[in-house]
Amino acid sequence: MLKTRRLNRLKNVMCYGCSGTEANRITIRPIFVTPSGYQLLPKVKDFQKFSPSEINRYYLEIVCGKEPIERVELRTILDRAKKLHHDLWAYAQLGDTEKPLVVSAILLALQEEEYGNFSTENLIGDTVNTDGMKIFKALSAHMDRVQVEPKVKKDRVIDQFRLIVNRPHLSSIDPRLGKSPLRYFAEYLHSQILTAICTNSPEDVLGRFYGEFIRYSGGDGQTLGVVLTPKHFTSLFADLAQVKPTDIVFDPCCGTGGFLIAAMHSMLSQAQDNQKENIRRNNLHGIELRDDMFSIATTNMILRGDGKSNLICDNFLLQDTKELRTKNFTIGLMNPPYSQGKKKTTAHLTELKFIIKLLDSLSVGARCVVIVPQSTMVGKTKEDKADKEYILNNHTLEGVITLNPDTFYGVGTNPVIAVFTARQPHPADKLSKFVDFKDDGYDVFAHIGLMPTDKADERRKHLLDCWFQGKSAPNAFIVRSTVEAEDEWLHSFYYFNDEIPSEADFEKAMADYLTFEFNMLTHGRGYLFEKARKEVSNA
Repeated sequence: MLKTRRLNRLKNVMCYGCSGTEANRITIRPIFVTPSGYQLLPKVKDFQKFSPSEINRYYLEIVCGKEPIERVELRTILDRAKKLHHDLWAYAQLGDTEKPLVVSAILLALQEEEYGNFSTENLIGDTVNTDGMKIFKALSAHMDRVQVEPKVKKDRVIDQFRLIVNRPHLSSIDPRLGKSPLRYFAEYLHSQILTAICTNSPEDVLGRFYGEFIRYSGGDGQTLGVVLTPKHFTSLFADLAQVKPTDIVFDPCCGTGGFLIAAMHSMLSQAQDNQKENIRRNNLHGIELRDDMFSIATTNMILRGDGKSNLICDNFLLQDTKELRTKNFTIGLMNPPYSQGKKKTTAHLTELKFIIKLLDSLSVGARCVVIVPQSTMVGKTKEDKADKEYILNNHTLEGVITLNPDTFYGVGTNPVIAVFTARQPHPADKLSKFVDFKDDGYDVFAHIGLMPTDKADERRKHLLDCWFQGKSAPNAFIVRSTVEAEDEWLHSFYYFNDEIPSEADFEKAMADYLTFEFNMLTHGRGYLFEKARKEVSNA
């Protein structure tokens, strides 16, 4: 009776209905009860969302139906990126590869405001001491201030930024603006963008801008070999690699620095104060082939409070493997260029070649995580089989995770994550893990792209629990199996469904297969289906 009276005094109550006895079959149904009735809420796997730190957000988003703050913030960022993309052309006639360089240059210069060495008010369109010169001087000073090392790296980045000095119209007063384009961009970046980038979030905002510039200019990035990894996967990489403060992390295709930023945040969050400077100075290494991307990566790291990462602008495949091993890399993270090895003349540029090169460059027992197209793990050509055989003879395949087909939304690549242990031969009886993680809790939202739903955190936790803790799960989610070089290193290859499929299951399987075949054809792997076509035509 006492308990009933207490409940009667409460206007709103959160209740839970639980059923099931086995760990992987427990169902929890939240119910929100009010004086006027009750609301059945989506099922959950555990009570994590109802902890003191999460319950308020859960109430606002799930019970009240408010849009998640991340989605609101990202929509704002994308809208501003779209406007900036347009204005960089309209007022400065900049090409798509030049736009992020101008953005980077201004962002670095703006960092000198707090030291009194730069102000947008001083960009007055002077024809002698031009606005471009003032920005260039400020960004150079800031690179000295944060001690960008080595000097050759600083000089190479600065050379990329000289375009703001060498383009007079950028510093001249534009009648449409009443100021120079550079001042207009600087004011816009200061008020609309800078705060979003200089946070403690692992979000690769500058990289996202680069991706948006490509998308708004009508390209998908594939012709450039540019496929930028979404932030929820850069942080997942850090988890799968079990990054620790003492690790030495290497990304040989670092792009805008997303993996290094995520690894740095993970390491710093675990580190003691006396470890943090060493992490920034010695424990983050990257290689990037393209000058413009290298400059953006350097800028991105500086804006996150680290100008000391050991980034170099060079061709990873031409590096000496033995020399790289002297660096004692304990973690390898990579998103290599895609679809570069379609012809005989470029056979040395396949994703498998990049994986082998990275594995051979790491220390014994190093953890390696890569994201590549599914076709890489199929590997049916003679050369691919030889490469997979080499991997098993010299390294260990821990497992492969098949991802959401919309991971690289708008690009048309079906990706997987492959996890290895370097320079330890694969035991013949080892059970590698193969996961179907297509249902990762992320959906495509109009005008935004791929964003998390309320299931994303739960799905990620479930993946990591199964991967590291051996949590039981249906074969439809994870299969553990021995492997051969001739196998397709994919969940779909090892998975055996002992349930009779429904008509809907059949239709979905056919749709998935057609999507897969189309993806193979667009990536130059049509030969995989030639034998099947001949058999059908001869029947």
